[in-house]
Amino acid sequence: MFKEYDVIVVGAGHAGCEAAAAAANMGSSVMLITMDMTKIAQMSCNPAMGGIAKGQIVREIDALGGYSGIVSDKTAIQFRMLNRSKGPAMWSPRTQNDRALFTYEWRKMLEQTLNVDFFQDMVKGLIVNNGKVCGVVTGMGIEIKGKSVVLTNGTFLNGLIHIGEKQFGGGRVGEKAATGITEQLLQLGFESGRMKTGTPPRIDGRSLDYSKMEEQKGDEEPCKFSYSDQTEPLKKQRSCYLTYTSEEVHDILKTGFDKSPMYAGRIQGLGPRYCPSIEDKINRFSDKERHQLFIEPEGWETVEVYLNGFSTSLPEDVQIKALRKIKGLEGVKMFRPGYAIEYDYFPPEQLSNTLQTRRIENLFFAGQINGTTGYEEAACQGLMAGINAHLKVKNAKPFVLSRAQAYIGVLIDDLITKGTEEPYRMFTSRAEYRILLRQDNADTRLTPLSYEIGLAKEDRFKRVNEKIKGAKEITSQIKNESLEPSKINPILTDLGSMEIDQKVKAFSILSRPNIGIKDVAKGSEKIENYLEQFDAETIEKAEIEMKYEGYIQKEQETANKVSRLEDLILHDNLDYHSLKSLSTEAREKLTKFKPKTLGQASRISGINPSDISVLMVHIGR
Repeated sequence: MFKEYDVIVVGAGHAGCEAAAAAANMGSSVMLITMDMTKIAQMSCNPAMGGIAKGQIVREIDALGGYSGIVSDKTAIQFRMLNRSKGPAMWSPRTQNDRALFTYEWRKMLEQTLNVDFFQDMVKGLIVNNGKVCGVVTGMGIEIKGKSVVLTNGTFLNGLIHIGEKQFGGGRVGEKAATGITEQLLQLGFESGRMKTGTPPRIDGRSLDYSKMEEQKGDEEPCKFSYSDQTEPLKKQRSCYLTYTSEEVHDILKTGFDKSPMYAGRIQGLGPRYCPSIEDKINRFSDKERHQLFIEPEGWETVEVYLNGFSTSLPEDVQIKALRKIKGLEGVKMFRPGYAIEYDYFPPEQLSNTLQTRRIENLFFAGQINGTTGYEEAACQGLMAGINAHLKVKNAKPFVLSRAQAYIGVLIDDLITKGTEEPYRMFTSRAEYRILLRQDNADTRLTPLSYEIGLAKEDRFKRVNEKIKGAKEITSQIKNESLEPSKINPILTDLGSMEIDQKVKAFSILSRPNIGIKDVAKGSEKIENYLEQFDAETIEKAEIEMKYEGYIQKEQETANKVSRLEDLILHDNLDYHSLKSLSTEAREKLTKFKPKTLGQASRISGINPSDISVLMVHIGR
C-alpha cells in the first residue's frame, strides 16, 4: 500500500510538524502519521508562541529554516517584546495567536511542502529488526516501512484526563489516548515514567466585564518572529486583559481540594514547576492574597477566551463557583472546564545528542515524550530530530548545536546529560552564554550552519550575509565619525547624560547607558543619512554589538575555552568501570549517560573536576 519512506514521523503536534518539514525540505521522503488531520499543530494549551527564552527558540527555529516563526507571524493577533527594560540578552518576543488559524496555516504549509505524505491513524507499534527500527504498525494493522522513525507522541501515550474525581483516557479532551508504543519500548529495554500537565477552563468572552480589568495592549511598533520576507509585522492587534484572584476565590477552590486528583493521590506524575495549577499556587504560596490571571482571546473572530494562570483539575462546579468571584468574571459562562492530563514519557538520558535513541538505531524521540513542556521546546526538538533522521539515512555527518551556539543546544544538552524528573521548560537562566544567544542574532548564528547542511535556502543565506556586512559597515562608520558638542549636547541634556566640551567619537557616546544609535544619529546629519540605507534589524544588530562589545568578547572567550573540552571525544565503548581512579558515582553516571565529549561529561551531575582530570589522562591529554 505504501512505499518505504526515508523518515516516518509519528504525531503531528509542534515537534512532529517541524520534524516532517525539516526532513522533507532536506530531500527525504516523509510520512507524517496523525490520529486527526484537523488537529495538526494544535495549540493544546495557551494560544501563544514565544515568551521568555521561548521566543529566542522560535527565532532559532526560523533561522534554521523551520516553520514555527512564519506560522506564528501569519496567525498573530498581538505581538510583544518582553523584558525591553532589561539588556538585549533578555529581550524575548511573544505573540498571541489565532488558535484555529494557526492549525490551518501549519497544515497548508506542510501540504505545500514537497516530499511530505500524510496518513490518519494511530501508531500502535514499531517494526524493529536486529536493533534497528524499520517502520511502524498502525491501529488498523497497516505496516508502513521506513528507514527511520521520529516519535513525537506528546501527551497521548497512555494519556489519562482528570477533572475532579472523574478520569478517562485521552490525549486531549475529546481525543483518544495512544496505546501500544510504551509497552513495546519497555519490552525493548527502555525506561519510562509519568508526567502531568494541566490546562485552564475556556470561557465565553461575551460574559466578561472588561471594564473591571487592566488592558494589556501589544507593542506600538510590533516586530515579528521570522527573518524571512514571507511575513510582515501586525497592522492591527487585539488586547489581552489582566485580573486577579482573591482570598475569597482561594477559599472556594480549597473546598474542592479533597476531590482534587493531585491531592487525593490519583495523579502520580510530576507537573511543571514553573507553570503550576491554581491549586499548587494556593498551596505553595499561601502567603499570597491574590494571583494574576490573563484574559487571552483565542483568535480574531471567536469569543472564546483562554484564562491564563488558572490551570486546574478541580471539579467543574468548584471551578465555575470560584470563577464568578473574580473581578470582571461575575457573570462568566464556561465553554469547557480545566483539566489535568497524565501521560508516559521516556527519560531523555536514553538519547544521544542527535535525539536518536541509544537502544534502537534510527529511532528518534522529540517533544513531550522526552519530558519537556511547551510548544517551542517541542518544536525545536522536532526540527533537530528531523534534520538528524534525514542525515542518518543519507549516511551524512550528524548536526549538533553546542550550548554556545543556541538555546536549542542548551535544551538538548540539559536533557541528555542531566535528564529531568519534572516537565522541562526553557529559561534564559539555563543558558550560560545569554549575551551570545540573543533573539536578534539567531540568523547570523545559525542560518550559515543550516545552509551548509541543505536546509536553509539560498535567499536566507544571502540575506544573513548582507546583514553581517551591513552591521560591520555601520560599526566602522560610528567608530570613525566624531560628534560636535554644539549638535550632540542638546540631545545629551534631554536624555540626562553629561555634555561634552570637545569633539568625541560617536562610539564613545553610544557606549553610554540609555543612549541609542538613533540618539547619536540626531547629533550627526552624516550618520543619520548613512543609516537610511539599512533596515531596522541590521541597525539593531550593529547597535547591540557596539554597546555590549566588551561583554560579548569576554563571553565568547569563555565559550571558546570551554569548547576545547567539546573537541575531546569519548568513545561509546569506553569501559568506565575499568578506570579505578574515577569515583564510584562517576563510573556509574558515565556508564549510564555515555557522554560523547569530555565537555558533556563535565556537565553530568555528580562528575567532579578530579574525574575530568582522570578522563583527560586516559584519553592522552
